[in-house]
Amino acid sequence: MYWLRYRHKLCYGLTRVNRRFAVDTLSWLCQLIAFDTTSRQSNLALINYVADYLESRKLSPWLAHNEKGDKANLFVTIPAADGSTSGGIVLSGHTDVVPVDGQKWLSDPFAANIRDGRVYGRGSSDMKGFIASVLATVPDMQKTKLKVPLHIALSFDEEVGCLGAPVMLAELEKRGLQPQSCIVGEPTSMQMVVAHKGIHTFCCEVHGKNAHSSLTPDGVNAIEYAARLIVFINQLAQQLQQRADLDHAFDVPFATVSTGLIRGGTAINIVPDYCTFEFDYRNLPHMTVEELTEPIQQYIATTLLPAMQAVVPEASIKLTHNVQVPALNDANNQQLHALITQLVDNKQQAKVAYATEGGQFQNSGINTVVCGPGSITVAHKADEYIELEQLERCDHFLRKLIQVQSLSFT
Repeated sequence: MYWLRYRHKLCYGLTRVNRRFAVDTLSWLCQLIAFDTTSRQSNLALINYVADYLESRKLSPWLAHNEKGDKANLFVTIPAADGSTSGGIVLSGHTDVVPVDGQKWLSDPFAANIRDGRVYGRGSSDMKGFIASVLATVPDMQKTKLKVPLHIALSFDEEVGCLGAPVMLAELEKRGLQPQSCIVGEPTSMQMVVAHKGIHTFCCEVHGKNAHSSLTPDGVNAIEYAARLIVFINQLAQQLQQRADLDHAFDVPFATVSTGLIRGGTAINIVPDYCTFEFDYRNLPHMTVEELTEPIQQYIATTLLPAMQAVVPEASIKLTHNVQVPALNDANNQQLHALITQLVDNKQQAKVAYATEGGQFQNSGINTVVCGPGSITVAHKADEYIELEQLERCDHFLRKLIQVQSLSFT
């Protein structure tokens, strides 16, 4: 009964907004925001809390942990009327949120604050609003005679490279579960997103040789060679904008490359022997990462390294591929697109530059779209919020989905 007592206490004073709405989705959102699930911290308190609730509903959630055991994915199935648990539709959301460090909030980011028709709090839009709506509709799922099972998937560490979903998908495969479709509830203002770009991040380490700045010929300036490589990468980025295979359905119709971090040097009068920089590549679904890395590696091998090693044979440049999040494409998803079109008010399909776990689900053979409440424009910012109207639209969307999956629906 702890779950019920905590829920009642946390929602005290908020039910004046709309009692039925508050007791369901809004109260869930208040509870979820109260868990500080910043990616650098554990999400187990939230996961265990949700698992306890699902078990109180006579469901059987299972967890898939990271290697350290301090984070977990949660997966639960509401079986079809015939008892089947394979196939069906996954409702997917990530539990982690980005940090609030250095941001100026008007209210506590980890305490829901309702004002002017909005719920303010970290993760309200990205993406605890969707999770709240899903959890609020669990009783409706259970009392409906479903044609196919419905699944709920909650992941960890999406914000730091979509690290949790592959762990969960591997466990799904081990258990012999193969959902047919997935709806990733990232904030799209309840518009269907049928494709998004991939993300690949890289760290480049340049090792040269230090020397007194008056004796530059004796050294290999790692910063200068890093700068030459950054300029070359920028030239590749400009070439990407001129390609013939752009996709103008995307908000940014070409692949992008951006250098975001650089570190190097110890003093103004020392030739630096080390420099590191990081860049990311956002590829269109039909493009590969090798289209970027191969010319970079060739430029390093044929131009930069020979010049560096002519002075210092042990000089080197190391390129490490870190985050690898696959793009989501719109191929072979017509049946799922037709279903979502029945459920949303805005029938226009979108393609976006940001990435989600959708590509990982798709690569596992699960047809996937992205559709959820809230706006991506307020995600990650101070005073992140979600409009109550968006939560209500998501509730309506999910209840229509449940109705469509009912055996009594004609």
